[in-house]
Amino acid sequence: MLELKKPLAFFDLETTGVNVAEDRIVEISIIKLNPDGSEEVLTELVNPGMPIPKESSEVHGITDEKVADKPSFKELAPKIKSFIGNSDLSGYNCLKFDVPLMVEEFLRNEVDFEMKGRKVVDVQNIFHKMEQRTLVAAYKFYCNGDLTNAHSAEADTRATMEVLLAQVDKYDELDGDVQMLHEFSRRGKAVDFAGHIIENDEGIPVFNFGKNKGISVVDVFKKQPGYYSWMMDAQFPSYTKKVLTEIRVDAFNKGLL
Repeated sequence: MLELKKPLAFFDLETTGVNVAEDRIVEISIIKLNPDGSEEVLTELVNPGMPIPKESSEVHGITDEKVADKPSFKELAPKIKSFIGNSDLSGYNCLKFDVPLMVEEFLRNEVDFEMKGRKVVDVQNIFHKMEQRTLVAAYKFYCNGDLTNAHSAEADTRATMEVLLAQVDKYDELDGDVQMLHEFSRRGKAVDFAGHIIENDEGIPVFNFGKNKGISVVDVFKKQPGYYSWMMDAQFPSYTKKVLTEIRVDAFNKGLL
């Protein structure tokens, strides 16, 4: 049985594409599961402020016409942030895509959506560790049903919630504690969602790409003072830049830079 000390917000995004730094949300659905077992649902179509590519519309069925008179994410951000509140988060492939893209939208619109202390349970990672399949197959496997409305944000969100509940019931290794599920469903030791910065075996943030791969972020900033500015000006996700800034400020405060 799933054990909740605070709400767990299951969510799914439909978007203009799959580039976290550049693409936009066109639909968001959140099902907030409360510790008493009650549910609250928020589903919103979003005007992305850019054309929706035909290939994306063919996947989720949302066209420019459908969102023409809908609010922008900036207009919806306070409502979405308030609805989520202090909830932990859960989704399907959410660590790699949905969480970083949603945080990117908040930061782009100057809304500070705090992730520190917020647990994230990625249902896909649990599924892949246990069975190695997709969401449609996961729903079939765990819930013995057919996901007939895939790529509708609310249908995918509800399927994700039902799959996690079934996973907790099925596997003795999953005790239902969100902290345990958060740790179990993590992808390695990424510090930022994009995986550009990870923790090494000593828990020190190191770069995970390019010529500085495996080197401490602080050491790189010491030896290459312009590297921070280059990353801040380049097309990295806003959350990656936020993490870099936090590491840099912390290093300054400790006299390391």
